[in-house]
Amino acid sequence: MTHPNQPPDANPAQTWSQRFESALHPAIAEFNASIKFDIELIEYDLTGSQAHAEMLAKTGIISPEEGEQLVRGLEQIRQDYRQGTFNPGTDAEDVHFAVERRLTELVGDVGKKLHTARSRNDQVGTDTRLYLRDQIQQIRQQIRQFQEVLLSLASQNVKTLIPGYTHLQRAQPISLAHHLLAYFEMTQRDWQRLGEICQRVNISPLGSGALAGTTFPIDRHFAAERLNFSSVYANSLDGVSDRDFAIEFLCAASLIMVHLSRLSEEVILWASQEFSFVSLTDSCATGSSIMPQKKNPDVPELVRGKTGRVFGHLQAMLVLMKGLPLAYNKDLQEDKEALFDGVKTVKVCLEAMTILFREGLEFRTARLTEAVNEDFSNATDVADYLAKKGVPFREAYSLVGKVVKTSLAANKLLKDLTLDEWKDLHSAFEADIYEAIAPEQVVSARNSYGGTGFEQVQKALEDAQKRIKIEG
Repeated sequence: MTHPNQPPDANPAQTWSQRFESALHPAIAEFNASIKFDIELIEYDLTGSQAHAEMLAKTGIISPEEGEQLVRGLEQIRQDYRQGTFNPGTDAEDVHFAVERRLTELVGDVGKKLHTARSRNDQVGTDTRLYLRDQIQQIRQQIRQFQEVLLSLASQNVKTLIPGYTHLQRAQPISLAHHLLAYFEMTQRDWQRLGEICQRVNISPLGSGALAGTTFPIDRHFAAERLNFSSVYANSLDGVSDRDFAIEFLCAASLIMVHLSRLSEEVILWASQEFSFVSLTDSCATGSSIMPQKKNPDVPELVRGKTGRVFGHLQAMLVLMKGLPLAYNKDLQEDKEALFDGVKTVKVCLEAMTILFREGLEFRTARLTEAVNEDFSNATDVADYLAKKGVPFREAYSLVGKVVKTSLAANKLLKDLTLDEWKDLHSAFEADIYEAIAPEQVVSARNSYGGTGFEQVQKALEDAQKRIKIEG
């Protein structure tokens, strides 16, 4: 019989306990449900529940036989899910309830014992940490794959020159390998940062209960050990309400996207007709629906665009958490979609950029050589030349500014000046000025540690290769 206050199409099975006389309104049930997105956690929920069942048996809260039944039933659900025969819908509300309901169908009333000494609050916290720990390791491996592509390209282009820029103005010529290694260093920090964050992800909240722990004689450290957590939360309130680890991950994810977006912007510029530093291969570019001559850099443009998406998830998480009193609040259900999409976005962007740099770009070396020979980016080297001859650098700087001005007016480059013109500027100039301002020499001479000199770049390349080999 339908209760007078219960909508006619409500499902009585959705009532929580005898405290409730009627089920949720169908629209509210739909609004409340998270199964559409937290199904992502199902394998982690099953793993966490198996460890919890083993702990219950180990501490005598349930019998060893009951513990085995629960573990076997949970494993059966895992296989059914993988084979596509277990597909819970909205009526399950969330993945945790869906698993428990299916478990009870499989093993009978013993399935109802699984939730002993556990709340969905510490359960979902455990699942989320297991998920993120796994995803972080996958992302770190993707970063390594991207770095290997960068190092491969760098090793082929130590002696390839490319204009270096500040303020998007030609500054000084540099080794292309040096440019690529700058992104290796950025992604190396990303890799390290994720490893540090993983230490704080890898803490178990299981056993914190709803907020205050439990009256049952549980062994939190046993369950944590079974799940390969390094430690357990020392405070149950913190255990169920902490999402610092998710915010930290989204911070790190945002920085990964910053680095990919900066590189994407450079590729977009390099591929333009104005720069023409790279050509896009057909496998990583698209055309125009009406302009047949076009070849568009869709991959870096999409990466640049998706960067804002990850930034948005970080902002959403910060706003979500800023006003929450202890302990658990339903608001925290909103952390899942931000976290899941942030993970997926970073992963697809790393994959796309790895493919782009492995097979989607061809550096136009002839154009790069032309570019470093057609500007005044060797002007600093003229000042350095004079300084090495005893001329105060600031005086030399002023003199070179003057010669650049007159050369521009005469439509000449520095290499085009005659030796007499150089000597008119300052008597310290000799015939060796032409060697000093040749692009290859300009790059080679910057042999300070971390500089673009070929010797330094080769050392940096070898050091980077050793680092990823040692660190894994």
